[in-house]
Amino acid sequence: MLSLCHFFLADILQRKPFTPHLTTFTFEGKTSFGMSVFNLSNAIMGSGILGLSYAMANTGIILFLVLLTSIAVLSLYSVHLLLRSAGVVGIRAYEQLGKRAFGHPGKILAAVVITMHNIGAMSSYLFIVKYELPLVIQAFLGLQHSSGEWFLNGNYLIIIVSVFIILPLALMRQLGYLGYTSGFSLTCMVFFLISVIYKKFNIPCPFDGFTNHTAENISIDGECEAKYFTINQQTAYTVPILAFAFVCHPEVLPIYTELRNPTKRRMQAIANVSILGMFVMYLLTAIFGYLTFYLNTEAELLHTYSKVDPLDTLILCVRLAVLVAVTLTVPVVLFPIRRALLQLLFPDKPFHWLRHISIALCLLFIANLLVIFVPNIRDIFGIIGATSAPSLIFILPGLFYIRIVSTEPMKSRPKIQAACFTALGFIFMSMSLTFITLDWVYGENRSGGGH
Repeated sequence: MLSLCHFFLADILQRKPFTPHLTTFTFEGKTSFGMSVFNLSNAIMGSGILGLSYAMANTGIILFLVLLTSIAVLSLYSVHLLLRSAGVVGIRAYEQLGKRAFGHPGKILAAVVITMHNIGAMSSYLFIVKYELPLVIQAFLGLQHSSGEWFLNGNYLIIIVSVFIILPLALMRQLGYLGYTSGFSLTCMVFFLISVIYKKFNIPCPFDGFTNHTAENISIDGECEAKYFTINQQTAYTVPILAFAFVCHPEVLPIYTELRNPTKRRMQAIANVSILGMFVMYLLTAIFGYLTFYLNTEAELLHTYSKVDPLDTLILCVRLAVLVAVTLTVPVVLFPIRRALLQLLFPDKPFHWLRHISIALCLLFIANLLVIFVPNIRDIFGIIGATSAPSLIFILPGLFYIRIVSTEPMKSRPKIQAACFTALGFIFMSMSLTFITLDWVYGENRSGGGH
């Protein structure tokens, strides 16, 4: 989503030979096929992976597999539309495609959608800090349960982390550590997957004999029985969570720019390999996480392990790795948001520290407010996955293709497919928002999954 890392987006925006306000491609890429696959995989991988087991618990294995496969295939088709549109006009920046298709309002729309998605990504990372950092401190202190001290309160901790770690990094003019963060983040998620698989064979179900946290759950009928197809109130969050997990589209064109010997066919092959790799990783994480906790799976999988053994050494190592990765990634996500806002609000202004600092403070303030007052990370996954994700995956690529590729008549098969694809995005957005709103109004257990 999530776009866990935006290395190439930020890096390319910082290059003077190729900036977003240019409408032609002049930069000669030097990145190999393999490294491009790594970079796009890294752009796809994000905090959404932590919510996939929860999604499977609320759809069943078969329905989840169908939905995951559908979103992956549709994401590949969306990349195809973007590459076709970019190839026709020689533009390799998402916002500039918007400008070419609909003028300045199109550029603003694309920038707003990307900004909204990245703010959601920032919030999801800070949610992980809010959930996991108190448990890490608790484990280091050897406490089985929270003692209620202020330093075990996630709301205080995210403010401290934001002020003393994230803000200083976000105030840098350039993030030199971006490349290291990208590699480290993906490595942490691979470590997370390996740990999830390992723990499946080490945690019995029901969880009798561990802590009292789940003692009340032992008597639930079918607690340790896998469901192949199920529908409930929380199923409404499944498709948004999956869409959130596959968003990489703003990074496709910058990575295309960096590619050595760039062709649409070569870049499509990179997208195919990257999305297939993430599909396998997502599926394994969802299956083994779900088959560990079944009905007890929470919206943030890593947090669920604390209910089995809060002092588990392996999970503590995973928590530390993920915490470091997401903390370092927040400034990485913040940089392209700030750059987009500066281009929209102050397009011809030179660099000024006051604007640079003010925008960073405002973005962090908004993200902290969301994390403190939104009760569940599931809601962040749901809202962003139901609004910005379908816009970036379905709606905008389809509209760009229809407007930009003028060599094909509107009644041609490719244009009709693109129009149906765009309509599917609107339908998906409307249905998801409707069901999520109904869950908010009539649903129960609004504070579950991590508190």
